[in-house]
Amino acid sequence: MAVGSVSAGPDAVEEDVVGDARRFDVVGIGNAIVDVIAHVDHDFLEAEGLVPGSMTLVEEAEAARLYAAMPPAVETSGGSAANTIAGVASLGGRVAYVGKVRDDQLGDVFRHDIQAVGVQYTTAPATSGPSTARCLVLVTPDAERTMRTFLGVSTSLGVAEIDPDALASTAIVYAEGYLWDAEDAKTAIRTAMETARRAGARVAFTLSDTFCVERHRSEWLGLLDEHVDVVFANEGELCSLFEVDDVEEALRRVTVHTDLACVTRSAAGSTLLHADGRRVDVPAWSTGTVLDTTGAGDLYAAGVLRGLTSGVDLRTAGWLGSVAAGECVSHTGPRPQTRLADLVARVPVPLDRPPVV
Repeated sequence: MAVGSVSAGPDAVEEDVVGDARRFDVVGIGNAIVDVIAHVDHDFLEAEGLVPGSMTLVEEAEAARLYAAMPPAVETSGGSAANTIAGVASLGGRVAYVGKVRDDQLGDVFRHDIQAVGVQYTTAPATSGPSTARCLVLVTPDAERTMRTFLGVSTSLGVAEIDPDALASTAIVYAEGYLWDAEDAKTAIRTAMETARRAGARVAFTLSDTFCVERHRSEWLGLLDEHVDVVFANEGELCSLFEVDDVEEALRRVTVHTDLACVTRSAAGSTLLHADGRRVDVPAWSTGTVLDTTGAGDLYAAGVLRGLTSGVDLRTAGWLGSVAAGECVSHTGPRPQTRLADLVARVPVPLDRPPVV
């Protein structure tokens, strides 16, 4: 099992994880993608032969064809880990991001957006090869998202882009499972994890998608055993990892492999379960409006990571995740439109159940 721990109470701050000695709270690694988000009806999906709620990888020609057929859209820098890092920044965290774009118009959009929210982003753009990745996100009136993704140059991320100085000065390195399909990127992530752990940092990993889990199940179980301290998943992804239908059974199994599992459960909130037996079930939080679920899981991870690097108890870390996710679904797009640090200051941790310590 990967070595690591999570603070059990609001006063339990780990000096090797939190504090001014670390340059960054979190460094994220992922697919640098521009999200192109449009609202459509179900008739549009049917006409295009798209399965509601699906995420499918496509080639550049198909991405261009579908983009031409879409109604007016919003373009914003996205990508799962990039969304999470932007969320940590909005919560007041010190963050950096590693991801590959091309020297093209969408690459400029990505770089501008992520730097504008306070993220250090210094990965050099590619000057040849495929164009910048983009995800065409079709949001239906029920807030469900159907996605077609062209990964482009993002999968060319390699060891050369990994900055050992940044990883040696971060509390947590966070990587997304979506990037695991590319061999060079996989090697880069493993290198980053090993570098960070040698420097005393913790490693967090998100399973990203049930289809990713199905492709990489055996490899990821080994990854959790060897390198990962904190894993993020939703119920479906966690059940797929252990090939079970019961999420409680999956929860019992996961802490054999890693120290902390953070599992989102839609309207039921989330469960945080530590290998030492500590468990907390955290309710969901909402502004009262659910418009677009794009990025909700990414922003949940942002809240939890900010909590872990601040030394708070598990319930508070989970609640930060709930509030960040609740803000995210209240508008179109995967990035906060309200400064999350201000929002969480106004929304107290619920006291209906005592904190788990």
